[in-house]
Amino acid sequence: MISTAIRVARVGSAAELAAAALMMLGFPVLMVAALVPSVYAFAAAAAVTYLADHYLHRKGSYLVNRLSKVRAGLSIRFLIRQLLLILLLARMDLSNGLIFYGAIACFIAFYGLQAPHGAVVTLIRNRRRMPVATRNVDLKSRINIPDAPPLGLLDRSAEKMLHLDLAAVVGLLVSAITESAVAGFIGIGLTLALGSLYVLVLTPYVRGRKTPPDADTVLAAVDDWLAEYRPGTVLYFSGSKDSAYQVNMWLETMEQLDSRPLILLRERVILQNLAPTTVPVICVPGGVHLMNMDLSTVRVALYAANVGKNIHLLRVPTMKHVFIGHGDSDKLASVNPFSKVYDEVWTAGRAGRDRYAIADVGVRDDDIVEVGRPQLAPIQSWQGVPDGRIPTVLYAPTWEGWDGDPGNTSLVLAGENIVKKLVKADPPVRVLYKPHPFTGTVSAEAGAAHRRVTALVQKAADARAADPRFTADTTAQTAAKAELTRIEARLAELAGTGDDKRDEAEASRDDVVDLNKHEEIARLRAAWNDFYWQALPSYQHAVITGAEPRLYDCFNVSDAMVSDISSVVSDFIASGKPYAVTDSAGVGAEEFKRANTAVRAAVILSNSAKELGGLLDAVRDPSADPLAADRDELKHYLLGPDEPASIDRFNGALAALARKAETRNLGQEARIAAGDPEAAELAEALPGAKPRTTAGDAEGAAAG
Repeated sequence: MISTAIRVARVGSAAELAAAALMMLGFPVLMVAALVPSVYAFAAAAAVTYLADHYLHRKGSYLVNRLSKVRAGLSIRFLIRQLLLILLLARMDLSNGLIFYGAIACFIAFYGLQAPHGAVVTLIRNRRRMPVATRNVDLKSRINIPDAPPLGLLDRSAEKMLHLDLAAVVGLLVSAITESAVAGFIGIGLTLALGSLYVLVLTPYVRGRKTPPDADTVLAAVDDWLAEYRPGTVLYFSGSKDSAYQVNMWLETMEQLDSRPLILLRERVILQNLAPTTVPVICVPGGVHLMNMDLSTVRVALYAANVGKNIHLLRVPTMKHVFIGHGDSDKLASVNPFSKVYDEVWTAGRAGRDRYAIADVGVRDDDIVEVGRPQLAPIQSWQGVPDGRIPTVLYAPTWEGWDGDPGNTSLVLAGENIVKKLVKADPPVRVLYKPHPFTGTVSAEAGAAHRRVTALVQKAADARAADPRFTADTTAQTAAKAELTRIEARLAELAGTGDDKRDEAEASRDDVVDLNKHEEIARLRAAWNDFYWQALPSYQHAVITGAEPRLYDCFNVSDAMVSDISSVVSDFIASGKPYAVTDSAGVGAEEFKRANTAVRAAVILSNSAKELGGLLDAVRDPSADPLAADRDELKHYLLGPDEPASIDRFNGALAALARKAETRNLGQEARIAAGDPEAAELAEALPGAKPRTTAGDAEGAAAG
């Protein structure tokens, strides 16, 4: 029942639910205590509402943030408490006393301070909002960006300002008990003095040398940096917070490019959710600012998603435009008709080319280039199950999706059957369950199925730990756990050396990657992954959630996988290992294979999972695996050849397209030099172009 209430109230825990309930109940109690009147009951209820409100704000509770939508926002709650305090004083026959009028005057004056405080805070935030935000771009040597006000002054500033009434409230309650006005007037004085001081301390940050340069100065500094850096390839991305993974998956590839890379983002929320990278990043929310930016050295622009804002860069003819996407699957998004606006479309293998041909959406075969999937380089090829180790089967179902299609995930109808058969397999296997992080966010049924599957795996793990047939090297495990603790402490130390509480202006000024630190973190994470698996017995079932270990790390320690239709299957095929895919919608094995290229070399499971034996047989005896040749053929069809490496093919395609862009640009320059007026007019109209100097302009300049 509590879990249902937590879900309905949109709070994160039982403690948040209790705090919300106490806060809501506290205000009726305040009114009753004021009417009775009872100072002590009022003081207790006021303390509860103050503490509950503060706790919910500190937790960033969804519920408390939504109260403003029903006219019960933060300011209203404080005002109601103050009005009820005035009512308490009146009910105690203090309405003719000076303290009563002092209380009214205090709260009116205090609310009068809210306007200048809010205005100053808003001005500071607006003036420190950069026209472009950057990472790994040297702005510090070019322009002066001053420090932001101390974080304590701006973080949850409205809540902090309102809580300054606490001095007046406490003083007035003491006066009501002691029948002396001294404490009340002291509290009133403190509240008004602290409120005024808060405004005065913030005021210098509104103007003068404590504000960042104007937009023109910042943009000029960015152009100056671009002229010095001379980027050759741009990864362009626009999207919502939830789509940040689509650009994050390309960061490592961008770091390996032969040409100078640059990442262009359009939304600040994407920059805030961007993974660490050594590549320079510029976030340009304004379309006009982007179109005026000097990108004259860029020859190739890469696009990871088809979105409307792509047009702001697509309009630049001096670079070639390529759609690279953010995954390889048979979904309709993989053959979006919008793709024909690009100069080229890059796919992993022949399958991507054939999808466009079958879809007939206007993308020419000549414009498709097969470059592989550079992101799959960490996935290791299968060499069979090592002697002395039982096979490991990874169950990695996808989530339920937005449309309610029963074919999206196997969890609801097949999940328990799959896990029960795996944990009871004879000879035994190890089960790793790694659910999609979005599981249960849309469907309560999927969330419940996930919890049941988790319970099954954990119960089986407990039983196996008590089974005398399975023994672990406890000394090695203890040493591995000690190393994990050491590495985690070092990673936390490295993470703590950066200031993640800087505002946008400070981050743009200071956030230039420390290569030594970046490389050390990469080494430590690789070591953490090794010790994680050493600390987990090779026979032990496990539920793996969170960002670490990564999905590809789970691929590498597994000998087979069970999953659903998603890019997970396409990626796993790179390993060459046996895999099974669940036909949760029950369309039948033949139709399932016809509609989904990635399952053509899979063991197809019904919701009963009775076909799992075929997968386990292939793992135990690879020589008798009937699908091994099909998997190898499908791997090359989906992902291209093993040699040359995908990153080499990717760089080769970049170089070839950059040469095409350069040839086009040189041709335009030759036409302009030859006096072609149309080419000259076009060149002048390009983003960032300077107006032509006519003969009349030159004569006027000479005369001046």
